[in-house]
Amino acid sequence: MNADLLAILDFWEREKGISKETLLEAVQEALVSAAKKAIGPARDLRVSIDPKTGDIQAFAKLIVVEEVQSKHDEISLTNARRRSKRDVELGDEIEIEVTPANFGRIASQNAKQALMQQLRRAEKQLIYSEFKDRTGDIVSGVVRRFDRSDVILDLGRFEAILPNRERVPTEEYQIGERIRCFVKAVEYGPHGPDIILSRSDPNFVIKLFQVEVSEINDGTIEIKSIARESGYRTKLAVYSHDSKVDPVGACVGLRGQRVKNIVRELNNEKVDIIPWSDDQRTFVANALSPAKLLAFEPDEEGRRIRVLVEPDQLSLAIGKRGQNARLTSRLCGCNIDIQAEEITEMGFEEKVAQAVRAFAKIDGISEDQATTLVNIGFHTLEDLLQVELGDLQEIPEIGDSAARILESAKAESTRRLLKLEETQ
Repeated sequence: MNADLLAILDFWEREKGISKETLLEAVQEALVSAAKKAIGPARDLRVSIDPKTGDIQAFAKLIVVEEVQSKHDEISLTNARRRSKRDVELGDEIEIEVTPANFGRIASQNAKQALMQQLRRAEKQLIYSEFKDRTGDIVSGVVRRFDRSDVILDLGRFEAILPNRERVPTEEYQIGERIRCFVKAVEYGPHGPDIILSRSDPNFVIKLFQVEVSEINDGTIEIKSIARESGYRTKLAVYSHDSKVDPVGACVGLRGQRVKNIVRELNNEKVDIIPWSDDQRTFVANALSPAKLLAFEPDEEGRRIRVLVEPDQLSLAIGKRGQNARLTSRLCGCNIDIQAEEITEMGFEEKVAQAVRAFAKIDGISEDQATTLVNIGFHTLEDLLQVELGDLQEIPEIGDSAARILESAKAESTRRLLKLEETQ
């Protein structure tokens, strides 16, 4: 028992980093309970363990009396003088060894469970001391086991919990797999402090960017806001305090290497990096990109914004199952209602009238001639440029005016091309 006890204490000291003196104190406290069961209700009972040999001794403080009435509290004067190394008198209090003959066996049976409890308590305190200032860090651990839906990770000297609520719904973990997690909190549970990890917390993504992007770490680039649906998509708004540094480009990295490393750690979760702006319209437009905004209508308090987009852009702006709209709302800190612009389909007569007006605006074509051209089947300038001069001259209402009409159409086409080149 003695040699085994010292070996166990040495092992725990090496493995858990708990001093041998602390462990001996825990064992002594546990053995007092075992000694009380073996000896009885002795007065001021204590247990001593020799740190070199592992010998266990039990001691009790007894009062010296003439005639013993209670053997657990008193000792006769004759017996006291025989067992004590000093002169004793009636009424003195002396400490006497009361170790039972079979105490080693009793101690080994009773102390094991109590020792483990004491060790766990000491270990939990060590966990708290080491991790209380590490909240917000990223740690790497190996999946050791599962407790219902919670994952227990081995961090080396300690174990940590990845609760089900902090798991990414699209991820599955295997025993022996090494994963990185965000230290969300060090909480006191029913059995002491627990290290609570997370992979779904938005701060996990922020910390990954701080590690990967040096400009964020040194404060040149600031992450203004973040919105995340873990496992699917994250939107990150960034701002540069240095006009020479492009915040989006710095986060993406050369050939996209920086953001690729982060996406790989997030198991291919999509990450959108958006330039932050203090102008609300610009910021919302950036967040909804590549969808194009047609109108932007905030309410008086700026807590709700109505956004209009073209009908073919509506699904792009809202995103799959409304994800893009939800993340944009969280990112911008307001409720965003995305609606498609209502487009009224023109009737046939209105289309004809519109085509007539377009031809009549061209110098050299009268309104009557424009009506004739549209009724024949020429609805656009491009249609008119395709016709041959002879065919146009055969139309009674056009006749000799055909050459002038074609020249006017060509001049209008040239003017439009020049205007288009100027805008580009």
